[in-house]
Amino acid sequence: MVKETKFFRKQAAKAERMARAASDAEISERFLNMAKAYRSQADVLKAKKLKAKKLKAKKLKAKKPKVKKRKAKKKSGKKGR
Repeated sequence: MVKETKFFRKQAAKAERMARAASDAEISERFLNMAKAYRSQADVLKAKKLKAKKLKAKKLKAKKPKVKKRKAKKKSGKKGR
């Protein structure tokens, strides 16, 4: 399955090509607006995905128990008698 953001960016590129090919200025402008809307939607989806990824990483980090390091005991110079 194609990623949604990639799909919207491809659609934006197609709309821009159609805008360049259109001979009517109004139609061309509509295609350019459509391309802008597709790109905007792709940006929103990407931002949501990044936010979810950061939140997931933060939750995983919070769940890990902290391990306390033990200090090494000092050896005394005296031998046991």
